[in-house]
Amino acid sequence: MSLVPPFDFASATQKVRMAEDAWNSRDPARVAQVYTLDTRWRNRSEFINGRQAVEQFLQRKWVKEQNYRLIKELWAWQQDVIAVRFAYEWQDSNGSWYRSYGNENWRFNREGLMSERYASINDLSISEQQRLFHWPYGRSPDDHPGLSALGL
Repeated sequence: MSLVPPFDFASATQKVRMAEDAWNSRDPARVAQVYTLDTRWRNRSEFINGRQAVEQFLQRKWVKEQNYRLIKELWAWQQDVIAVRFAYEWQDSNGSWYRSYGNENWRFNREGLMSERYASINDLSISEQQRLFHWPYGRSPDDHPGLSALGL
């Protein structure tokens, strides 16, 4: 299966799972390697330019967002773009839990590297009992319910 544009359902779905796996590693260098050197991002209200800036952003992110667990779900795709929706749970340094919901729009170059990422994200304070993502650190289990199955 080719993971370069133009995408079909199978390749877009695989691209989303690969992104989910990388982000769940919480390894900024691993995540950043799939972006072009001159990638452009909007993450919430922050504008980020370049792979190195992405890696620095992710280092800051995972200091703040501890015990991070993420699920991504394919929403739509066409040619060189993929849209996903996602939710992730995290804990702040005071022990409070949050679930962050969002949508991302991705654009890829011919080599399959992401050249643009636009993310809109909202945070919801949750109790520990409201958490839904309980797998051990790292990749979510293949049989873990997705966003739709969880009613998210």
